[in-house]
Amino acid sequence: MGEEADESALVGPVQGKFCFKTKTDGSVDKSVVVCRLCNKEFAYHRSISSLKYHLNAKHVAASAEANGGPTPSKKTHSQPTLHQLTGFKSRVSKTTTEKMTNALAYWAALDCRPIAVVEDKGLERVLQIALSDTTYELPCRKTVIKRVQQLYDSEKGEKGNLLEKAECVAITGDHWTSISNANYLGVTAHFIDNKWRLHSFALTIKKITTRHFAENVAEDFESVTEDWEITQKVTTIGTDSARAMTAAMRQLTFQHMPCVAHLLQRTITVCLTDSGFTATLARCRKIVGHFKHSPSNTEELHKEQTQLGQDKEPLIQDVSTRWNSTLLMVSRLLKNQDAVKATLAKQKHKLTMLTTAEWDRLKRLETLLTPCRYVTELLGGENYVSCSVVLPALRHLTHTMAASDDDPAYVVKFKAAFEKDLSQREDALNHGWLRVATALDPRFKDLKCLPRGERGEVWTSIEALVQKEPGRATPEHSGEPARKRSLLLFNSDSESEDEDWPKGALARYRAEPTIGERDCPLQWWSTHDRAHPQLSALARKYLGSPATSVPCERLFSLAGNIVQKKRAALSSENVNRLVCLSNWLKEKEK
Repeated sequence: MGEEADESALVGPVQGKFCFKTKTDGSVDKSVVVCRLCNKEFAYHRSISSLKYHLNAKHVAASAEANGGPTPSKKTHSQPTLHQLTGFKSRVSKTTTEKMTNALAYWAALDCRPIAVVEDKGLERVLQIALSDTTYELPCRKTVIKRVQQLYDSEKGEKGNLLEKAECVAITGDHWTSISNANYLGVTAHFIDNKWRLHSFALTIKKITTRHFAENVAEDFESVTEDWEITQKVTTIGTDSARAMTAAMRQLTFQHMPCVAHLLQRTITVCLTDSGFTATLARCRKIVGHFKHSPSNTEELHKEQTQLGQDKEPLIQDVSTRWNSTLLMVSRLLKNQDAVKATLAKQKHKLTMLTTAEWDRLKRLETLLTPCRYVTELLGGENYVSCSVVLPALRHLTHTMAASDDDPAYVVKFKAAFEKDLSQREDALNHGWLRVATALDPRFKDLKCLPRGERGEVWTSIEALVQKEPGRATPEHSGEPARKRSLLLFNSDSESEDEDWPKGALARYRAEPTIGERDCPLQWWSTHDRAHPQLSALARKYLGSPATSVPCERLFSLAGNIVQKKRAALSSENVNRLVCLSNWLKEKEK
């Protein structure tokens, strides 16, 4: 191809971009033109439309220059995509986008994430990669807030339906002060449904503007039960033993269930304050503080732990309001005793190290407090039956706190103070309810946790309760067909219905073999409720009450994660909505 090829016939935007083809003999073939940019040949019949199309499709920059427009950047040298030409912003379908928005709302509610998370560019980038769409955009805050509200309404409706079907409901309540110094009342519900499943979830975390007088507290509880329409179903209210709470419970028709965890907290705190461990614990706090207040000291401790083949773990400082933190402090010190000694021996300080006798005291204290920790953790659960375990657990503590001949004087003093204080505080418990619950638990129905002389009284009270139970009237007055009465009394050895009711029913239940302490009483009742129909309703009622108000404490921990410094301005309605919704979703995830 020669440069001198004539191109006078090529005019307009293609001039200078194409030339006629030069033959091998040097002559010019004006029926064929060649692109100067890519050497592609085209047939030419005095029309340049195909040549212009070639420039627009393959040489965008040259086309723009030929037309007198701005030269595009190198990033636009490729043919525009269909999405760019049509203006589409998202390749994902509308259905997928809706699912993503609902999932974001669910995530924010479940894990207590602030709604502002939808403004995070990093999250948007992650979703773009996951969806293989770099144009995906997160929904706005208003959209997510709307979805959270819809989710709350839906979950609240489900909880309302569960409460409507429940025969009996136990509640717990306590007060909490937020970081913005606002006071809230937290209330949780607990019940066993017809399929012998234990439910436990939040009802509300309600802002309180009145003082904690007994009358006001009682009205607050009544308003919550009325809002959820369970006033006639509430059996017990579990609270701490504060004077205002105790006085408020006397004004309500519901039975009061004092928190056993708070009872143990007060007993152990009193015994630790007035015991032979006071001076030793004070030295322990100084040693822990020596490491907690100095990162360099902690690093030296970690080096010693590594040399001894132990895990790198910091020491624990106890908190006066939680006795179990004292046990954790003692246990961690004993575990790292050698590392602490070696570290302090290399440092120049005025800290007095624990003596051999004091280390021995710590070991004895750990032995004394460990059963208390097990009992506290056992009774503080809300996903299993705990009310019937109170009396056996307290009797176990009383047995472990019995003084022996090998105990030194300070241990005998601690045990004596523990038994005395615990015995006095036990008087405040609802023994009538706890005894019936223990008897209706197939693990403890032998009532070995009670003195022999008191066991008969429990069964007499249960017999009276069976006769008063709604819908469980005696056969001769119930008006039920004879066939239905015979089904209720099957397997009976008695020839008389009068003799069989209700003593025969109790006798058949008491004759059942006890199950292991680790077995589930609800599972047992689910397979034996037809064999003992007179007692199944009572078991569902009495076993559904929690032993402590710890569920409210967990609710407040959740509220503390939501009402942070950056979110202290949340309205009380949003606090209630977010806390309850997160609690409900967590229960559903279990």
